[in-house]
Parts: sequence; structure tokens; C-alpha cells
Amino acid sequence: QVRLVESGGGSVQAGGSLRLSCAVSGFPSSRYCMGWFRQAPGKEREAVSGIDTNSGSTYLAASVKGRFTISQDSAKKTLYLQMNSLKPEDTAMYYCAARTASYCRTDPSFFNYWGQGTQVTVSS
Repeated sequence: QVRLVESGGGSVQAGGSLRLSCAVSGFPSSRYCMGWFRQAPGKEREAVSGIDTNSGSTYLAASVKGRFTISQDSAKKTLYLQMNSLKPEDTAMYYCAARTASYCRTDPSFFNYWGQGTQVTVSS
């Protein structure tokens, strides 16, 4: 059974930092795509960052480039999202997602495994 468990969310002031973690277990393949998505109230879920666990290639949304960094610890089977210089507009529920694939996409519908989400709130 595949499980993705996010942690690390919280409340910070603008300019602060948080590091999100996503622990993966039970995945049926050694090659898969992982991504971080966020959804604010009344808005659609959007891709924040993604990684191809085989090639290591990464994706960052334009709105977070230069502030967020995605990384993985293969041994710990954990995905991270380091978020610096946080802005109030980064406030959202953040989700980790995964899918077995030989290529990766940023569309939320591409992913078939999701975590429960972790809330990030940035105050001005």
C-alpha cells in the first residue's frame, strides 16, 4: 500500500522559511515522478515543484523560482521542499503526489497517489 505523508507546514511571517517533507512508503517502482502542489481556498490546485526520481531533473513554478528548492533523499525515501522568502500569496494547503512513470508532467491529474496535505500560512 502506497503512503505519502507530508509534514513541516505551519504559520510564519512574510520573509520566513519552512521545509516540507514527504515520506514515501510502499511504492511499487524505483522510478517515479513526485511533485508538490498547493491549493488555496477558492483556487485550483497548482503545481509548485516536481522531480523525476530517476534522472533527478526538477521543475519549479515561475512564482517560486529563486525561493523554493525541491530535493530528495533516496535512502530515506523522502521528498523535501525548502521554502524561503515566503510571501502571503504562498498561503495554501500543500500536497505531495507521486506516480510511477518514465516521464513526468506537472498536471495534477497525472498523479495517482496523494498525501493528506500540510497547511502553510504566511502572514504579512
